[in-house]
Amino acid sequence: MINLESTPWFICKEDDINFCSYVDTDSNYYNAEPLLRHFYPNFDVMSEEEKDEALEKIALKYQDLITGYYQQMAEDVFNIKEHRFEMKTEAVIRSAYFRATRRYAQWITKKEGVTKEELDIKGLEFMKANFPPVFGKFFNSILEKVLKGAKQKEIDDLLLEFKAYILSKELDITILGNPTSVKTLDKYIDSKAKKGEMFSTIKQGAPAPVKAAIKYNDLLTFWKLDKQHSRIVQGDKVKWIYLKDNPYKLESLAFLDFDMPDKILELLNTFADRNKSFESILQSKLEGFYSDLGWGFNLNPYKTMFFI
Repeated sequence: MINLESTPWFICKEDDINFCSYVDTDSNYYNAEPLLRHFYPNFDVMSEEEKDEALEKIALKYQDLITGYYQQMAEDVFNIKEHRFEMKTEAVIRSAYFRATRRYAQWITKKEGVTKEELDIKGLEFMKANFPPVFGKFFNSILEKVLKGAKQKEIDDLLLEFKAYILSKELDITILGNPTSVKTLDKYIDSKAKKGEMFSTIKQGAPAPVKAAIKYNDLLTFWKLDKQHSRIVQGDKVKWIYLKDNPYKLESLAFLDFDMPDKILELLNTFADRNKSFESILQSKLEGFYSDLGWGFNLNPYKTMFFI
């Protein structure tokens, strides 16, 4: 979200430049660089700290100007003489990333006049409970680097290095599991596995984690492990992971972190689709992030396009 999606004419006419980058419930965020460049011709040689100080001075001046106007607004709009309207400068933000409404990250260097070093992140996808922490931690780290000025080449190199780590056989496969809770199981079982059968028949429309959990329970029963290990029951918090082609024709499999049968772990280590986990969980989010930054996304540094 580079600018407001729609701007009222009384704030910014159609042909004018809109310096308002984002609006929240009770906050407005403005791109101050044009003002700083206007008032400080030496802007490009100023230190970051000097820019922060200069910006705060400008913000406090506009704060007082707007507060002064509130008296006229109170009389004209609300027909009152006394009021408590007040404009307040909240923070100086050195850089920010606005993805959508209530989904953003900002690098705060001053807050209510106090020097800070704070990364404030709200609502971005990698913060959700169903996002594997290993991917969330990586996304958070590159987001911070971008906000602090990292260029695309540096982020590309880190991403390639991280993907190699994810695909590595030395990686504990369980950390790639998608965390979720299984709220319903029984209603999606059309018929349970009969004697000699391995898997239950699952109704159409079953969510992927539910199917993965039912298959896990079926394997425990078939391998006669259900007496030694916990079955997944409705309401359990589980993880689930995509599988490559395997003898059991399983697309995915769920598991419980606190009780992992050796045979299940062996199955995961052998057939877990690490690449699909990377692409479906992290890469899809990174492509949107790169697009917002105006960067091209290509995980193969040796790929070249030819045309005649």
